[in-house]
This record gives sequence, structure tokens and C-alpha cells, in this order.
Amino acid sequence: MTIQVLAITEHSDLPETHQFIGLHNAGVKLEVICPDTAPHKQLLLDVGIKVTWLKLNSRFDSKGKVVIQTVLDGGEFDIVHVFNNKALQNTLPLVKNKLIKLIAYRGIEGNVSVFDPISWATYLNPRVDKIICVANAIRDYFKKLRFMWWQFPQDKVITIYKGHDLSWYQKPAVPRSTWGVPEEAFLVGCIANERPRKGLSFLVDALPSIARLGLNIHLLLIGSINGKKTLVKIQQSPLKASIHLTGYRTDAAQVLAACDACILPAIKREGLPKAIIEGMAYRVTPIVTNTGGSPELIEHGVSGLVIEAASASAISEAIGFLANNPAQNHEMGLAAQERIHRDFNTVATVEQTLALYRELLQPDQ
Repeated sequence: MTIQVLAITEHSDLPETHQFIGLHNAGVKLEVICPDTAPHKQLLLDVGIKVTWLKLNSRFDSKGKVVIQTVLDGGEFDIVHVFNNKALQNTLPLVKNKLIKLIAYRGIEGNVSVFDPISWATYLNPRVDKIICVANAIRDYFKKLRFMWWQFPQDKVITIYKGHDLSWYQKPAVPRSTWGVPEEAFLVGCIANERPRKGLSFLVDALPSIARLGLNIHLLLIGSINGKKTLVKIQQSPLKASIHLTGYRTDAAQVLAACDACILPAIKREGLPKAIIEGMAYRVTPIVTNTGGSPELIEHGVSGLVIEAASASAISEAIGFLANNPAQNHEMGLAAQERIHRDFNTVATVEQTLALYRELLQPDQ
């Protein structure tokens, strides 16, 4: 039996695009709805995937619903697979009375509550047949949801890691000299736009302790850092001459590739951070906090370091350890790349997604 799937997405990054291509190559009759600004849309067209261009502007997009309904009416779909909140909320009422399985994707921990009406209009809605979580931490968050006698259905959530391919990360690193960083310096990169949950304040607070280590350590902040308090702290830091702000970069992974270590000091609600995966793919040793799905990427002490969240001292100690142990840092970087290749690859993502499709379409489901 040929499985017919409609995928509705907002952005379609490289892992998602190759997931679609892999499913298509595996024999799934796949159609995609996505904006015409999707960065890798040509890859979909090149393999013959039928694409309808649509950007959903809100959770209640009447024009968008008409487009989705038209596509649904024009096919005989077994599964609708939605990849973001807007797609889920707009699609739910359209499949309410149809014999179509509905799969939702969840890429971030938290922000779903039994006391939130929006949650019942999306992920907690009984019409959703399955939720694919990008990390076990997200899956477990759903499983813990309960109120009085009600408990979230334990078999409704499954973890499928978003797969990558090392061949995507072959472009040369942006030279560290671009920011005046000496070749002999130990360079730590952090990709993150400034938001409270990203924990950048703790990284900045760790700078005085890092300075006291007496090592030639430089920090590269990749992304939008626009908080006045953060910028003042950086200017007042004893390491301010060694802190480099790149601003937003479309080549952030290649910037990170020039670093000796990468860090994401998040304090909550992480999924499977792409910023860390990109560093690992380039053999850059990762430092992550013990929150969300971040620790699932790393074997502590083998392919990186997992530290306590919301702790400036833990950040300082981890950076100091790697800077003081270059051979071990090098080995961890190699192990980090191998871990992405072995355990977070796009082939596994496609295989597991296809297995879920088949499971959902079994006659007894």
C-alpha cells in the first residue's frame, strides 16, 4: 500500500527538507505545503515532490484554511503531518470528521498546559493521533501532564530525533582573524539570539571568573545581542577586549567551526539545539546545560560536557577545563562529530518516521 501524506510546515530547514526527500524516495506519496520563502524549496521540486505555497499568518488564518482544505479535497491522504503551531491549529478543524491520521511535531519543551485553552486547541486535542517530539525531554514533559483524574495518553508521544548529515557541514570555517582573534587563543562560540531562556546572562556573569583563570580565552557571541543590561555587562567585563559580537549571521555554523568549543547556557525549554549540533558536526566540543533535550546530544566527558543550568561558576569551570586540556578537548570534538553521524542522522529519522506512519495505518489502530 502506498502511504499518502500531506506535510504542512512553516520553514522547512535542511533536516526537515531531507526528511521529506527521504520519505519520498522510500515510496511515500508526499505533498508539502510551505511558504515560497522556504530556503531549500528547490530541493523538494528537484525530486518531484508536489508543493503548494502557503504562509500561515496566524493560528486562525481563514485564507490559509481555504488553501489547506483545497489540497485535502484534491487528494486521498492517509496522514496529515504538521510541523508547527499555526499549521496544527488551522488544520485540526479541517480533519475533525475525516478518516485521516493527524501527526503533530513538537520541537521545544514546555508551554503546553491543561489550563491553557490554546493547548486544547492544539497538542492536547484528542483529535491529534500522535505527537513526534524532537527530544525525550519533550516527550516526558507531555507524559507528566495531568489534572485530577485525567492523564495525558502515554502512547500518544514518541521521540524521533531530527537527523543531520555531515556532508552539509563541509564549507570552510570563517577565519577567526575576521574578529581579530589570535590563532593561539582558545575560542568559545555561542550561537543564540538574546532571550531570557537562552541563559546568556549567566555566560556574561561567568566572564570575571574566566578572566581570573589567566588563560588566553576569547568569546564569540553569534546572534542578536541587544539587551542593554547585557551590553553594559560586556563593556564592564575584564575580558571585554576578548569578547566579539558578530551579530546575526546566515553562516553561523561556519563561524562556529573556527572555535575550539561551543556553549549553549540555556536555563529552560530547550529542544534539540541546532546550534550545538552544528558545532558538533564541525568537531567543536560542546558545553550544554542539563535542561531540555540538550543533554541527550552528549555523552558527558566523552563527546562534550553537561553542566548545571543557571550557574556562572559551572560555565567558568567547563571552559577552563577544556582550555587547560587541549588534547582531551580535541578528542571530545572528534567524538562529538561521530555522535552526530552515528545517532542523529537523517537516515534514522526517515526510517523511524516511516515506521510510525505504518504503525498508525495498521487496521487495528
